[in-house]
Amino acid sequence: MALGNPFRNKKFRIFSIVIGVLVLIRLLLPYILLHYANKSLATMSDYYGHIEDIDLSIYRGAYQINDMYLNRLDEKSNKQTEFFKTRNIDLAIEWKPLFKGTVVGQLMFDSPTLIFTKNKTELDDVQKDTNDFRKLLKDFMPLKVNKFEIRNGSIHYIDPNSTPKLDIFLTDSYVLAQNLTNADEAANKLPATVNARANVYTGTMVLNMKLNPLADDPTFDLNAEIKNSNLVLLNDFFKAYGHFDINKGNFGLYTEFAANKGKFKGYVKPIIKDLDVLGPEDRKDSFFQKVWEALAGGVSKVLENPKKDQVATKVAIEGSFENPRTRTIDAVFELLRNAFIRALVPSVDNQISLNSLKEVESEDKRNFFQKLFNKKDKEKDKK
Repeated sequence: MALGNPFRNKKFRIFSIVIGVLVLIRLLLPYILLHYANKSLATMSDYYGHIEDIDLSIYRGAYQINDMYLNRLDEKSNKQTEFFKTRNIDLAIEWKPLFKGTVVGQLMFDSPTLIFTKNKTELDDVQKDTNDFRKLLKDFMPLKVNKFEIRNGSIHYIDPNSTPKLDIFLTDSYVLAQNLTNADEAANKLPATVNARANVYTGTMVLNMKLNPLADDPTFDLNAEIKNSNLVLLNDFFKAYGHFDINKGNFGLYTEFAANKGKFKGYVKPIIKDLDVLGPEDRKDSFFQKVWEALAGGVSKVLENPKKDQVATKVAIEGSFENPRTRTIDAVFELLRNAFIRALVPSVDNQISLNSLKEVESEDKRNFFQKLFNKKDKEKDKK
């Protein structure tokens, strides 16, 4: 009986061993990654987290983190408070920049929820929380992220100690951030873009921003708006912090900001339409509650523009990030002008950009009536 070629048999055995080792690594790698990830999440300072499962997609150069949560941890009581959870995180290599010689990745979050709980997650901790979470993601995916996407996200603010208990939220959010590493448009001053939208109490929120994420100082041009939010659905907030409720009213907010070389400039323009504080629904309220609500409603009526049926103002904010300035007196003038002179337009004004930061602004020496009857608005009307 003729024997096969021993050299060929040896090569076949080596090839089989290599294939077997690769298959074994492929089978064990998700469990190795899962063990490493959960160990990292369990040893984070001030947090405790867990991942249910990790899947690999080698042909895409990607893997998915499934059913992850990250809770704030009180080390004294060892109690946990919900902070972040998501159904899925997809981490993948971007193929298009790869063909241009740049190795970058992309992140996609499916149904993430971010929860800020009063006295558990303070605003001062947000930056630290963000940095910790970015470090964690960097450990999982040691690539620069060029594209960032959020689908069906939500943000909650919870105050469990208020009366009534508060859960204010923004839902159905979609965020798309692209070109975060300047991979395609290095010559552009603001090469990256962030576009977002969400539902806010039957209303909508839209945000658009151009930025340079690689700049030493924050460099961006942003505009955003909230339209047609139903204030009645926020009555728990008004009861908890204002001790009154609203029977009717819609809320809108319009804002623009630009920043460059450590300085920024912008404004916030809130507008409330069809406001009714005291109505037939308040018949069962106590006497003092009715007086308080009548006072709040009376002030709003005095400051309401009768033609547009709106209360509105515009708050200018500018300066450096180390020393921001809010021009409160201008906000008062805008409130009075909206009520008695000219109604503010419920839209973004398109007057803030990086170029507006270059303008040398002299101190405003106009008197009260010059500010009230703003000449700039008259010039706009003529145009």
